Amino acid sequence: MIRSMLYATDLGVYAPFVMQHALALARTFKAELYVIHAVEPMGQFAESLLQSYLDEQTLDTLHSEGVNTVMANIEQKVLENFRDELGEEADLALIRAVRVRQGDPAQVILEQAQRLAVDLLIFGSHSAGAGVDVPLGRTAVRLLQLSPVPVYMVPLAQHLGRRKI
Repeated sequence: MIRSMLYATDLGVYAPFVMQHALALARTFKAELYVIHAVEPMGQFAESLLQSYLDEQTLDTLHSEGVNTVMANIEQKVLENFRDELGEEADLALIRAVRVRQGDPAQVILEQAQRLAVDLLIFGSHSAGAGVDVPLGRTAVRLLQLSPVPVYMVPLAQHLGRRKI
């Protein structure tokens, strides 16, 4: 029985397409739908650049308060986008929570799936940035390999202009 699902999104151009699959499944199973977006941590170059211009206390404050503020702002924007995109209150009501977390995308998604004890994980096969020759993205491969729950992966190859058999 599927009572709750986690939709992992990269918020890319194909996210609305994958979201329609997630909503259709939520309606079909009358299941709660959670949404997760992972923001990758700042790279070493950006970190060293900040260290060269900011004192240690300011950098610590930026890390503790700034990151939380940015995450909260992204969550709010995602919710606003869903309201604009979906329009229908019934679809919006299916979404239990939207979370934005910082970290390795696959790890963040798997941690949220476990924490929320969802019955199904939903995601796209790869992000818009992946090349046409890449059948599955790095995060999708890791989720397929490591997910403790069944997955529903939406293939995006046809939307990247490829229809090979």
